[in-house]
Amino acid sequence: MAKFSTSSKTDIFVHIGIIIALFLVFFFSFFFIYLPWSTNHGQSITVPDLKGMTLEEMEKALDDRDLDYEVSDCTFVAGAKPLSILTQYPKSGSSVKEGRKIYLTIVTATAPMVKLPDVIGRSESSAKNQLLSAQLVAGTTEMIPALEENTVLKIKFNGQEVKPGTLIPKGSTVVFVVGDGLGDQMVEVPNLVGMAADEAEILISGQNLVLSKRYVGPVEGFADGTVVKQRPAAEGNKIHIGDVIDIEIAGDAPSETVIDQK
Repeated sequence: MAKFSTSSKTDIFVHIGIIIALFLVFFFSFFFIYLPWSTNHGQSITVPDLKGMTLEEMEKALDDRDLDYEVSDCTFVAGAKPLSILTQYPKSGSSVKEGRKIYLTIVTATAPMVKLPDVIGRSESSAKNQLLSAQLVAGTTEMIPALEENTVLKIKFNGQEVKPGTLIPKGSTVVFVVGDGLGDQMVEVPNLVGMAADEAEILISGQNLVLSKRYVGPVEGFADGTVVKQRPAAEGNKIHIGDVIDIEIAGDAPSETVIDQK
C-alpha cells in the first residue's frame, strides 16, 4: 500500500496542493460539465401559442419542441370549437426548459344543462339581461297581439314553447314571444269626415286609437279645422286597439300661443 511521506513541510504542501487540485477538478466537472448536460443548463424553449388549436395540433406543436402537457380543466364556451385549447400556462412566449409541462384548459364538446330563468311578465330588456346571466342567448323576438306591450309572454326553444325551470343546454338560443301593446281586440273605424278636428281627437282617444293630423290648407266646402279625409276610411272597417288613423284637416295649422311673461 502506497504511503504519502509527510516528513517535511514540502511534502505536506504538495499533499495539500493535490487535494485542492482534485477538489477543483471535481467542482468544475460537476457544475460546468455534468450539471449543464443533465439539465440543459443555459438552453430554453419558447412556449408556442396553443389557444384555439385542436388537440392534435396542440400535441404536434408540443412534441416538436420536446414539451409535455396536462389538462387541468375542462369548460364549455358557447361558440367555441369543441375540444380546442381555451387557456394555457405558462403563456405563449414564455421561456421554459425541455420537458416542461404546459397546463391547459380544454373546451368541452357537450354543453352542461342550465335552468331556464323565469322571465315571464318581465320587459324584453330585463329578460335578456337575466337570460345572459344564466349563460343563455336571446334570439329573434316574436311579436303577438297583446295589450302587454314589450312584455315577455312565452319562451320558445327549438320552435316549441318551454316553461321556466326547464333544463336546456348552456349557450342555447331561445325566442321571446312579446306583446305588441295593441292586443287582438278590434274596433270599428269611426267616420271622422266633416267633424271638427278637436272633436275627432277626443273620439279617437276614447276608443284607444292614435290620431295623426295633417293640415292641408283651405278646402272648398269645408270650414277650417274640419276633417276632410281619413285613412283608413270608415265604411265598416275594423282595426286593432292602438292602431293609427290619419286625418287631413282643412285650413292652416294653428300657430303656437305665446304667453306674455310681463
